[in-house]
Amino acid sequence: MSMRGRHLDAYSMYKRGTREHGFDAFDKEQGPERSLNGVGKDIGVPSWKRSLRHVLVATLSSFLYGYHLGVVNETLESISRDLGFHGNTMAEGLVVSTCLGGAFVGSLFSGLIADGVGRRRALQLCALPMIIGASMSATAKSLWAMLLGRLFVGTGMGIGPAVAALYVTEVSPAYVRGTYGSFTQIATGLGLMGSLFIGFPAKAIEGWWRICFWASVAPAAILALFMEFSVESPHWLFKRGRAADAEAEFEKLLGGPYVKSAMAELSKSDRGDEADTFKFSELLYGHHRKVVFIGSTLFALQQLSGINAVFYFSSTVFETAGVPSESANMCVGIANLLGSFVAMILMDRLGRKVLLIGSFSGMVSKKSFCWSFTVWLMP
Repeated sequence: MSMRGRHLDAYSMYKRGTREHGFDAFDKEQGPERSLNGVGKDIGVPSWKRSLRHVLVATLSSFLYGYHLGVVNETLESISRDLGFHGNTMAEGLVVSTCLGGAFVGSLFSGLIADGVGRRRALQLCALPMIIGASMSATAKSLWAMLLGRLFVGTGMGIGPAVAALYVTEVSPAYVRGTYGSFTQIATGLGLMGSLFIGFPAKAIEGWWRICFWASVAPAAILALFMEFSVESPHWLFKRGRAADAEAEFEKLLGGPYVKSAMAELSKSDRGDEADTFKFSELLYGHHRKVVFIGSTLFALQQLSGINAVFYFSSTVFETAGVPSESANMCVGIANLLGSFVAMILMDRLGRKVLLIGSFSGMVSKKSFCWSFTVWLMP
């Protein structure tokens, strides 16, 4: 939903508001966003520093998501030995996939929770099952206890990242919204690298895998605590009829001179939302079906690329190929993180469409090269 070829109007602080928060209007960098005060005087752009700390706190949920993606990578062999299912590939697969099952359940309710209790409380709620689940996994004495802990963690993983992305979008000034949005992916990459790094001693030190699970409790507790001191989404407050509270939060996020224009745009976008009310079935059969189909297909292709298998089982795969898992895993983590930094730098310059085309073209090229190389090696 880009705004190519148009100059930003006086109320462009939050672009087109809640209705289009997921597709930021900065598909092309069009210069700094400007805002006008009540008498038409140009007052420039709000400081990005005001909202930064709130964004960083929210991205802890993405850090935890990445951490729990990779925490069983280096530790799975040790876990299986200590809990008595070593060599049972079905049980090892369940330790991995149970977490994903919990994430699926959590993702089904993430939107309802975010709209019901607010973005801030939703992020606090996602931290709770992560704390409980990680503690259960760290103290597990059997496979079933481990699976139950992973299920709890997965529930929090399903809720957190989706709400965090929504929260970051709604509290960020529009001119840095794409950059701040990239923070969630960077946090995921850092969490993944952290879990791989902390898991290296697992094969040499007995019971170290329990420390790996305990380590995730701290950032989850910090998320729950610090969100108490973070702002609530002004968009959510306004939707709930709490305009005065929304103004107060805008003042914390943007500064006093920008509150009036932000509230005016929020009010305008809310009227547009009411006019554009549609049924859920229209997502599948109405004029929105093309966007839904493209977005869903992109997500499906990303998963089918096999990246999750790399995050979960790369240690086993590399060791089977005779490659030291520690070095190889760090290369995987660094490559994933570098891609996130590239996206952060280019998001508001090249636009989303260009980055999507470039990234998926790279995936296709990599797959083609790997397939050709494999065929070449075959006798």
